[in-house]
Amino acid sequence: MNDVIASPSTRRRALEQGVDLSEKARALGRRTMGAEDLGATTAAAGPAGDTGYWNVDHSQYGPVTEEPMSRFAQVAAKNLAAAQSLIPAVTHHDRADVSAIEAFRKALKPEAQARGAKLTALAFHVAALARCLRAFSRFNASLTPDGETLVLKDYVHIGIAVDTPHGLMVPVIRDADRKGLWQIAGEIADLAGRAQARKVGPDEMGGASMTITNLGGLGGSAFTPIVNPPEVAILGITRTETVTVWEGDTPRPVPMVPLDLSYDHRVINGADAARFMTHYTRLIADPRNMLI
Repeated sequence: MNDVIASPSTRRRALEQGVDLSEKARALGRRTMGAEDLGATTAAAGPAGDTGYWNVDHSQYGPVTEEPMSRFAQVAAKNLAAAQSLIPAVTHHDRADVSAIEAFRKALKPEAQARGAKLTALAFHVAALARCLRAFSRFNASLTPDGETLVLKDYVHIGIAVDTPHGLMVPVIRDADRKGLWQIAGEIADLAGRAQARKVGPDEMGGASMTITNLGGLGGSAFTPIVNPPEVAILGITRTETVTVWEGDTPRPVPMVPLDLSYDHRVINGADAARFMTHYTRLIADPRNMLI
């Protein structure tokens, strides 16, 4: 191998794959070898492929410090990398009128204070999503790893992505379609608080039908959430904005919430996503639909 010109990462990859660089170079009629000449990576390289060429000594360019990734963050990172690499995902962008929700929340404020509870907009989103998953069963499903069977679920569990100091956690609200707004709001507060304190158990984080990731309190107008396998879709929410809606020649300011639905195109097509979001935005626009 010494007569072959190759980078250290290429030589390391050749060793990992059991490839003799000299023989490979002779077969190709080459003297200089790169990582791309070694073909497919082994299973050890992971679903995201070979990243040996990312192994850079950054300190040669300036001062650096190192921060180890927690075990929790490492597991999440591998799962997200696999999802992004293997799932042909598409994101459908939409928005919903939240005028009625905000008016309803304001009217219920005295009751919320009496209950010692907080009725957030997120509770309405969980309720709306639960009803949509009952109406559109293909979204409440999982594809088997071989891609040959769709598992349709007769339950509705909603995952809530929570940003914590130790990484992203996704506790789950079980049977959300059977619960009222106050109960959903209470569970969101409880799960989010315990997630921050790292007191959510493993049995409270698995088996979601679909996940909501909410950036509404932070900002942004749109983003592309990554599907959280084995789910087939994920709903992103960003900060509510005031949009001018024209009624004939009369402009009217309307608070609208941006919505971003990412979905696995192997299971869901664009028309499915559009119908799903049309139904969802109608529920959000008139919360009375969620009280039936």
